[in-house]
Amino acid sequence: MKFFLISDNTDTQMGLRLSGIEGTIAHTQSEVLNALNLAIANPDIAIVLMTTLCINTCPNIIAELKLKLQKPLIVEIPDRHGSAKIGETIDKYISEAIGIKI
Repeated sequence: MKFFLISDNTDTQMGLRLSGIEGTIAHTQSEVLNALNLAIANPDIAIVLMTTLCINTCPNIIAELKLKLQKPLIVEIPDRHGSAKIGETIDKYISEAIGIKI
């Protein structure tokens, strides 16, 4: 099983490539969705890492895929600027799923 990265910048891609994780750069919604579809179609990829800016190009589609897909696991990682509020996003997903504000 492999990791795969979909990133908006080369710094993240190069850093993770040094640890053996292959990936691609995507800036537009169509580029992100094409890369994600290729990763989903590859049976060897178990976890897809996506930077926050990539997820923000199409958040509703990615949120739906996270809920429906058994494999691969789609994981948001902060971008190089560290401006992500991943905890708030997780709280929002949980609140929507169970109907209780956390």
